[in-house]
Amino acid sequence: MDDVRIRPAVSSERKDLEALQWRASLSNAGDRNALLAHPDAIELTIEQIETGGVFVAEWNGLLAGFSAVLPRADGETDLDALFVEPATRRRGIGRLLVEHCASVAREHGSTALHVVGNPHAEAFYLACGFEMTGTTETRFGPGLLLRKILAS
Repeated sequence: MDDVRIRPAVSSERKDLEALQWRASLSNAGDRNALLAHPDAIELTIEQIETGGVFVAEWNGLLAGFSAVLPRADGETDLDALFVEPATRRRGIGRLLVEHCASVAREHGSTALHVVGNPHAEAFYLACGFEMTGTTETRFGPGLLLRKILAS
């Protein structure tokens, strides 16, 4: 998508990004009740933004999604967040954000990008080149453990 621009987030966008995360999360009926029961689950820290770990996708000048990465203790990288505005889904924005995060991880020496994925997003992650490595229990129910090997 030539009209999508991915850039680092800025601190002043924090509330807008959290609001986008709410909209994206609540749009999935399977997550709605658990999320409403745990509203503290949606929090984007200023530190994560200021250290360059959060990326915004703009589409035609509008906020269309965001992603975040965190370093892991094993030297790899976690895809910590990936949210696309419901009205802009299925346009390749999520895939572009994943590829951007993979590139950032590679630049920091990671050989893999890991994510704990929601089961409803399994097909998306597999289409983005992740492979299933297992499952885990989260406070919202079962999560998928996925890994994307990063070519050098």
